[in-house]
Amino acid sequence: MNLIALSGIVFIVNVPFGYWRANTKKFSRDWFLSVHIPVPIVIALRIFTGIGWHFITFPVLIGSFFLGQFFGSVLLRWIAKYARANVSSCLFLDLIKIINTFLGKNKA
Repeated sequence: MNLIALSGIVFIVNVPFGYWRANTKKFSRDWFLSVHIPVPIVIALRIFTGIGWHFITFPVLIGSFFLGQFFGSVLLRWIAKYARANVSSCLFLDLIKIINTFLGKNKA
């Protein structure tokens, strides 16, 4: 696996955690967990993909990590504003709720 593909995976993994982080009090237990739970996942991805520990991989993957976190927080604000939905801290449940509302299965 190349570095660009791995950085895309790191970005995608971090989006739900950034969504969660944006809906918590800063420096709370949940905030701390939402920032730090993805770290072992990224380390495991580095090991299992054989990408190595070369210097160039650090800024690329750290950038992907923080961009995923940032995009998750932007997504939370966007859903709260434009989807006119009550947001929780779980991106997947909120997306299911929005899809069901759009399909007419729920009345929000």
